[in-house]
Amino acid sequence: MPTIIPIVRSTSASDGSILSLAELSAGAIRQASDGWHVLLRIRDVEHRLWLREPPAADAAYAAELVLDSDFEIRAHAARRLWLALNGRPAGPTFHELSPQRRQRLALALRALDARIEGNSYREIAEGLFGTRHIPERAWKSDDLRNRTIRLVQTGLDLMRGGYRELLRQARRKR
Repeated sequence: MPTIIPIVRSTSASDGSILSLAELSAGAIRQASDGWHVLLRIRDVEHRLWLREPPAADAAYAAELVLDSDFEIRAHAARRLWLALNGRPAGPTFHELSPQRRQRLALALRALDARIEGNSYREIAEGLFGTRHIPERAWKSDDLRNRTIRLVQTGLDLMRGGYRELLRQARRKR
């Protein structure tokens, strides 16, 4: 998960902005097969950290940010941790969805469920938007029909693995 911040022992002198074991011990530390995991809570915000080696009392720690496709997400998580350690509000998470996006995803999943149960697009639209919004005539060219079809297609994309992209910010096409 790119929101987990890898931390390593720091070789630079501590200037107050490097994480120490004192801050780490304030969180829940557990050993796993891949290293040590820390769940650090600062002002009701969870920060997830990972160390390859066991934490040492005399060491200072810094974030290790790999320059890969998830760099932007890791940098955002590290910045939120840095803000929290310095007594400032951490701000929103990287993958926070807008209310409009949440509503559209909920509609897409409802539309997908209805389609899988064998309902027509018209029946799905009636269930999602109400029968009074569905025209008696000109259904084939109505905007709600096209919107319902797009919602079903979005639901199918989510079902086929697109839900993973919800954790990543939309990539800009260049």
